[in-house]
Amino acid sequence: MKQAQQSDITPQPQPVRAEVITMPKPAVRKRRAPWQTHVNALLQRVIPALLGMGLLLLAWQIAALNSKGFPTPLSTLDSALTLFADPFYNEGPNDQGIGWNVLASLMRVAVGFGLAALVGIPLGFLIGRFTFFSRMFTPLIALLRPVSPLAWLPIGLLLFQKAEPASSWTIFICSIWPMVINTADGVKRIPEDYLNVARVLQLSEWTVMRRILFPAVLPAVLTGVRLSIGIAWLVIVAAEMLTGGLGIGFWIWNEWNNLNVENILIAIVIIGVVGLLLEQGLMLIARRFSWQEK
Repeated sequence: MKQAQQSDITPQPQPVRAEVITMPKPAVRKRRAPWQTHVNALLQRVIPALLGMGLLLLAWQIAALNSKGFPTPLSTLDSALTLFADPFYNEGPNDQGIGWNVLASLMRVAVGFGLAALVGIPLGFLIGRFTFFSRMFTPLIALLRPVSPLAWLPIGLLLFQKAEPASSWTIFICSIWPMVINTADGVKRIPEDYLNVARVLQLSEWTVMRRILFPAVLPAVLTGVRLSIGIAWLVIVAAEMLTGGLGIGFWIWNEWNNLNVENILIAIVIIGVVGLLLEQGLMLIARRFSWQEK
């Protein structure tokens, strides 16, 4: 009886009431249209560039106001419109348009740069592929590469006895080093497994060069070419100032003698634009053949 009474007075557990929690609706991000994405990406690139150009023009205007004889951006623009109205006029050997001068400089760059590529790229392959050639040419490259470009110009004048080959010689000797160094470094970075497979298959050295080395080293070669073209375009201006004749460098020096500072500033812009176009074109080619970006 006691056990039955104790069981009757045992408290019964109360039922647990479930509490419903209302969660806020998640914010749904609206998907942008493709054209909005492209416009935003374009603005992110264009606006900083415009701000940089604006700062340059502002500094230019301040310098013109505080310096006697220094042209303003508006006066330079007016001279540019007159200059580009007929860029290919020809009034004699010493009076030709800016277009002919730029083309003459580009032709000299093409000759010197082309010779540097014909010599520098194969030499880089030899240095990177064979230890003997590396030990032979590495000290010479380390010795000659830091030499100033203008130091080579008198040597060219002495060797060729003419200003025209001397300018191309200066471009050649200054633009060859990046191609040699980048090509040799690219060959040395090729995985040893590739060369081991070539040894097992008993491939000839020409086949190894053509089928294994050149495709693997092509991105490094194009990097060296891109660096070399910038150096070549930089050197030609200084070389033409000293050798004279037709060319953008001599044209700048002639305008300085005539105190046409506006034309000098225009020439600086032209040099920058042409150099930018050359480098960007080679960068596009490098991306096209670069397996790292595919």
